[in-house]
Amino acid sequence: MSDTSLIRFEAVAPLRAQVAAWRAAGERVVLVPTMGALHAGHLALVARARELGRRTVASIFVNPTQFGPTEDFSRYPRDTETDLALLAEAGADAAYLPDVATMYPPGFSTRVEVDEVSQGLCGAFRPGHFSGVATVVTKLLNQVQPDIALFGEKDYQQLLVIRRAVRDLDLPVEIQGVPTLREADGLALSSRNRYLSPEERRAAPRLHAVLASIARGLAAGAEAGLLLAEGRAELEAAGFGPVQYLEVRDAETLAPVERADRPVRILAAAYLGRTRLIDNLAAVTP
Repeated sequence: MSDTSLIRFEAVAPLRAQVAAWRAAGERVVLVPTMGALHAGHLALVARARELGRRTVASIFVNPTQFGPTEDFSRYPRDTETDLALLAEAGADAAYLPDVATMYPPGFSTRVEVDEVSQGLCGAFRPGHFSGVATVVTKLLNQVQPDIALFGEKDYQQLLVIRRAVRDLDLPVEIQGVPTLREADGLALSSRNRYLSPEERRAAPRLHAVLASIARGLAAGAEAGLLLAEGRAELEAAGFGPVQYLEVRDAETLAPVERADRPVRILAAAYLGRTRLIDNLAAVTP
């Protein structure tokens, strides 16, 4: 049975005091950063956090600096009370809900930029996005001061950006990725899935199906170029458009590759109606 007691924090000082008390008692603290609109994928992160540490903190903050001027910041789903109830039921110990003024006080002028892994893919279509991600995550890690922080692998490029920032800045925290949770038909769980119309929801699993088909082709020794061209055509025929990218990349550096002769990741971003969906899949080396 889950412990339904959940401590709510909105300011840094009391949160840090509580985390310090837990750590002084020898309890490992795990952070699950979220933007709210929680679904089963987020709750899987909380479940994993409880396996890894004695105490679990989940943050909820819709970060304005990672949204572009034409993106969905204003309509991004928000339901704080439902999120808190879900976190309590899942057994989280604390919820951190900073406001914009706490994260970006007047005169705030510092940003974290991560080169290389932030280039291309989502970085090419969302200028400034990964700087916003790296900045807010660095702040969250500094504010909460956890032993471990968990991030879903659905946002794979984001995971690599965060790992690089933590490594380069010598932050004393372990970053772990957690495999993507999917619906029965393969669609990766996402807060933005609720934007899909019924017809779009029926088409959406084609994204994962195309990635899986490419993975099978790479495992059989096929070249990436032909597989990607066929996959893009299949997505467009299913109603996706524009297909922003469909790529095979090195799993550690995100450098383009032609064959799966090393650990690689197949990554995609495409619109279905007004909804931007992203997904990725590891490919098995032949």
